[in-house]
Amino acid sequence: MSAPIGAPLVLVAAGGTGGHLFPAEALAVALRNRGTQVELATDHRAAGYGGEFTADKTHLIPSATLRGGGPLAYARTLSTLTIGLAKAWLLLGRLRPAVVVGFGGYPTVPPLFAAAIRGIPTVLHEQNGVMGRANSLLAARVTKIATGFADVKMLDAFKSKQTVVGTPVRPNVIAAAATSYAAPDPKGELRILVFGGSQGARVMGDIVPEAVEQLASDFGPRLRVTQQARGEDLARVTAIYRNAKIAAEVAPFFNDLPARMAKAHLVISRSGASTVAELAAIGRPAILVPLPHALDQDQLANASVLEKAGGALLIQQDGFTPERVASELADLLSDPARLARMAQGAKSVGTLDAADRLAELVLKIAGERG
Repeated sequence: MSAPIGAPLVLVAAGGTGGHLFPAEALAVALRNRGTQVELATDHRAAGYGGEFTADKTHLIPSATLRGGGPLAYARTLSTLTIGLAKAWLLLGRLRPAVVVGFGGYPTVPPLFAAAIRGIPTVLHEQNGVMGRANSLLAARVTKIATGFADVKMLDAFKSKQTVVGTPVRPNVIAAAATSYAAPDPKGELRILVFGGSQGARVMGDIVPEAVEQLASDFGPRLRVTQQARGEDLARVTAIYRNAKIAAEVAPFFNDLPARMAKAHLVISRSGASTVAELAAIGRPAILVPLPHALDQDQLANASVLEKAGGALLIQQDGFTPERVASELADLLSDPARLARMAQGAKSVGTLDAADRLAELVLKIAGERG
């Protein structure tokens, strides 16, 4: 569906990973439903993130992450960001968007920085419980900061700009959320979904199959495992389940992950912002293992929100062993009432209308400019 001629244009800037692009995609759908033109500024990774972005056009802007590596690497990064800023400046001069909305990651820095210099209103969305470094770099210059959580660390200096909207979830997540949680029947199937994202699939492949294998004698015929595993781990993970006579579907990627969440009795995963938002929106109990080496410990903060709500069990990676996981799984799978309570706890912090709330904020700012 094309936007009406003369409709306001919103430029959405998001890094080329699902964690940033999924909520950006949800906003784009909400804006298009309101008759708004939407274009996307991103980096070269966007083509492989596993979604189809609802945008009139996509613009690739060079960017790079500020990290260690010595003076030469730092100089290359600054050079790339400078080129990206110049391209973003020219792009904004041509498009003249009403608002630029950023979703974090360094690919958002050139478009939002250029917009701030040009005097174009800007909205920054922070999905995590800790403000990311790219967003922190931009926070002083943007018009508004929308957040997924009410309490966001590293945001204190910019509280006056904050509006809590939740983290936008895609239409397929909203559709999955319509399926109420049904605790497992005492003699029925026990469906476990395991995934970890690009940085988390290896530990899931190393730990979870061995843990589930320990449950074979008590739960084996009832277990149904769906697991994301890296290509190089597929044969090993599949073999463990096969040898233990446990029904399992193992693949590197699932295009219908929200639907699989809705079918699961229990999820085991990392705790990226989008994952936590989707678990809460759909309302599914989880064992969450935060990425341990993140500079800002954002995944730990995200997981803590679900843990405090009673929706998740948080296990730090150094304690994520086959023996610990097997013990926790045995306790959870033996207690359907507890799983049902956890599902309710997760659902209590979900926000199904976050995309609409963010869209209204963005259009309000566009109207104020006009």
